[in-house]
Amino acid sequence: MRVLESYELSEGREPGETTLSDLPAVLAQRKDMCDRMSLSESQIPTALLERLLAAGKKEHPPVCAILGGILGQEVIKSISCKGDPIKNFFYYDAADGKGIMEDIPPTPVEQFA
Repeated sequence: MRVLESYELSEGREPGETTLSDLPAVLAQRKDMCDRMSLSESQIPTALLERLLAAGKKEHPPVCAILGGILGQEVIKSISCKGDPIKNFFYYDAADGKGIMEDIPPTPVEQFA
């Protein structure tokens, strides 16, 4: 999402105004951002960018219900102190109907001498 947002800002476009014809430029933006952040481009799959570009301004109301249900479940777990909460990242892919939970550790704090 940050790659697309960065591309839209650099081109002066509103969110959702990108299309599949912008894919080469978006891939170049991905490469630039990954190089600056020392990330592998494979962490942002081309297929995902293609899907996001193809979706355009489409909305996915059922996704709101799914994410709301998951959020409610996490609040109940937190209040009741039962069960392990989702770590710190949940990605729901509406195209596949699958969700992925990942534990993304914080970046180490630099030591000052």
